[in-house]
Formats: sequence, structure tokens, C-alpha cells
Amino acid sequence: MKMIQKGLAFVGLLSLCALFIYALQDAPTDENFETKLINDYNVYALQVPDYLNFAGEAMPLENPDILERMDRELLVNTYWQSNGLLMFKRAKKYFPIIEPILAKHGVPDDFKYLSVIESGLTNAVSPAGARGFWQIMPATGRENGLEVNGNVDERYNLEKATEVACKYLIDAKENLGSWTLAAAAYNAGNAGVSRRLDEQGVTGYYDLLLGEETGRYLFRIVALKEILSNPKKYGFNFRDKDLYTNVPTYKIEVDTAVTDFTKFAQRFGINYKLLKLHNPWLREPHLNNSSRKAYYVEIPKEGYYN
Repeated sequence: MKMIQKGLAFVGLLSLCALFIYALQDAPTDENFETKLINDYNVYALQVPDYLNFAGEAMPLENPDILERMDRELLVNTYWQSNGLLMFKRAKKYFPIIEPILAKHGVPDDFKYLSVIESGLTNAVSPAGARGFWQIMPATGRENGLEVNGNVDERYNLEKATEVACKYLIDAKENLGSWTLAAAAYNAGNAGVSRRLDEQGVTGYYDLLLGEETGRYLFRIVALKEILSNPKKYGFNFRDKDLYTNVPTYKIEVDTAVTDFTKFAQRFGINYKLLKLHNPWLREPHLNNSSRKAYYVEIPKEGYYN
């Protein structure tokens, strides 16, 4: 019996030695470390680029506080992979609508990323009452010529809402002196940013002590700009055909009331759902239009939904 026990102990010892040797051989070395990472799922520390800017205005990354805050937003947005892929998909669909409007008004192209962090490129609804891609409040919309009521809400019209956002940003730039501060004002208001600058005796966004949301705001914009501009660098892999595209439309002028949008849609070979999909600013299944205002309703071209 003792001989058997000794034999089993010897076999066990040999097994442990073999496992130890195998572990040493399989442990990642400098030579095979990169290969092993490629073959497995891993989380990487990210290297913040040496130079980042918003609208041509450089971020002071030599400041350790700024560097850490930028690192945080790059990490959060890189490793929120599902959301990141959706941003790539939607950007292909909606940036071609936003970009020429920004360019027409002389607003830097980087502001398209502001719409990404505001709404995720969706017609989002905030608890405070902001609506649409640009999260415009009711009063701001009306002050800038948008119709905002229960029947028609033009904050959901991407082209018109982008025009309003441009006007707000241009005014903020004139008041505050930089595009970076104008972007911050889009979140905290012109008066709010101006007051904090005066209270704290500084002139730039990166020197301000701000609340959580506005304090992260520019860093989130720049992080999305960096990631969406460099998908492979941040591990996003897709084909062009994986991205969303806009369905071509044509516009119909409507200058009367419409009693039934279901029947209206059927006249153009579509259903009410598709009419609403392309005209989210129509908030009810009818149009009051007692003033005989001219509206332009988008109709998808034939064949795309068949």
C-alpha cells in the first residue's frame, strides 16, 4: 500500500513539474506578447495623441489635468464599442446633410461632432425639453424662426435645426472669443460661461472649473472626433456597406391643411410610417396650417423600400 502511495505521489509531482514548465513556455514574452494580444480579447491602455485640437484651437495636453481628462474620454468612448459602431453608421448617413450647412455659415466642420455627443445623431428628447439632433430648447427654436408646437416642431427638421445651431454658435464665438468657448456655451449658455470666466479670472475653457457635464463637454467632442476620424487605430472594423445611407427624397410643397396624412402618403405610394420617418417634424397625423404657410414634405423616391 505504501509503495502505491509513493508511486502516486511521484506521478503527481511529475505532473506538477510538467504544468510548471508548460506555463513558463506559454507565458507571454516580449517576442510573442503582441501575437498573443491579437489572438485574444484584451483591453489596451490608449496613447493620447501628442496633438489634438478643436476647430483648429489646440488642446493644452502638456497640462497633466487636461491629459488625464482627455485620456478618460478616449477610453470611455473607445470601449463603448456598440455605441461607437452606431456612431460610425449614423455619421455616414447624416454628416453629408450637416457638413455643407456648417460650411455655408463659416462654422468649423468639427462642430458636427457636437451633434454626435448631444444626441447620438438621433432625434433625442431630453428631460429639460430639448429636442432633435442639436437638442434645441423650445424658446431657442422660436427665437430663431422655428415653428414649435404640438402640430409642427421644426427642431426635428435636421436642416433647419442645423441652421439654428450655426446661428447660435456664431453669436457665441463673437461674444466669447473662441470656438472652444462657443462649444462650451452650447452646453452651458453664453451667460453661464461668461459669468464663470469673470468669476474665476480666466480667459479660456481649459482653465475653468466647471460642473461635470460642461467640464467633460469639449473632451467628449474631441474624443469622438479622434475616434471617428481614425476607426482602425481604435479597433473599429467595418465595411462601407455596413454603414447607413440616406434614402433619396424629393420635396412636395404643402400650403394648405392636411386632414389625414395616411391618405396623403398613399397618394405618393408610401405609408404613414415612411412619411413620418422622413418628416419627423410633423408631430400629428394631420396638419392644421390655418395660416397657409408653405411647408416642404420629403417623399422617398420610388423603389428604395420595396
